[in-house]
Amino acid sequence: MKKILILLMTTMLFLAACSLESPLKKDNEGKTNKKKSEVTIGVSVSTLNNPFFVSIKEGIEKEAKKQGMKVKVVDARDDSAKQTNDIEDLVQQQVDYLVINPTDSSAISSSVQSANNEGIPVITLDRSVDKGDVATFIASDNVEGGKMGGQFILDELSKNAKVAELEGVPGASATRERGKGFHEVADKSLDVIAKQSAKFDRAEGLNVTQNILQAHPEVEAIFSHNDEMALGAIEAIGDKDIIVVGFDGNEDAMKSIKDGKLDATVAQQPDKMGKASVESIIKLMDGKKLDKEIKIPLKLEKAK
Repeated sequence: MKKILILLMTTMLFLAACSLESPLKKDNEGKTNKKKSEVTIGVSVSTLNNPFFVSIKEGIEKEAKKQGMKVKVVDARDDSAKQTNDIEDLVQQQVDYLVINPTDSSAISSSVQSANNEGIPVITLDRSVDKGDVATFIASDNVEGGKMGGQFILDELSKNAKVAELEGVPGASATRERGKGFHEVADKSLDVIAKQSAKFDRAEGLNVTQNILQAHPEVEAIFSHNDEMALGAIEAIGDKDIIVVGFDGNEDAMKSIKDGKLDATVAQQPDKMGKASVESIIKLMDGKKLDKEIKIPLKLEKAK
């Protein structure tokens, strides 16, 4: 009986060890044993209810199709618990690589560590992760972008102008970094009289701005951590003379600038972020090392 139990325990341990093996084998040079056509990329996006992240997804899919690679995309719908489950599912499906755009940089750490345990390389986009091993983090320089937004407001208005700030999702690295850059300018030269999270959402941006303006009708400018909140702020402002600066450069924001509504946006290039993630995967397949961070250039777009 003891021999049977020992045999069963040994078998179970062997199977468990097998299940933890990476789906990718590597040769002595670090190159993978799979052809591009055999590779599946798992992609977890924070929300597809935002044009910016749709552009990231499309950039990934376009480049993956060009390379003959397969893609599985899941939408977290701005829910960190759902994103955790989505990533666990992708890990169970043994995707070869994971590209993650975190909803919450802290909450998603355990999922990244699960992928690490399975030997699945992880790339993060737009927002970093607090814990876990990541092959590379691809994003715009959010701190520099925040500075650009603050400097635009300072250039347009006088020193100590009264400003409100619409913050992104609490806990997201983009929220922290864009706020940090903005305050490097604002804390020295502007008067930030109100700031509140609108969770990167347009409807929230409208509601929060309405509340801010009711409490602080003297606001002269609003810096928003993304375009969706900025567009919501414009609806709340109506015909009041208040400068609004967004962040992302999405299609709706660019149209709003052209129509003379949004004053400026710090434009990212989300499609290039998506493309860069697939290009990074190809480098990993070839046994090449990646920089820990890959920065995609920013550009301030404003009315002509």
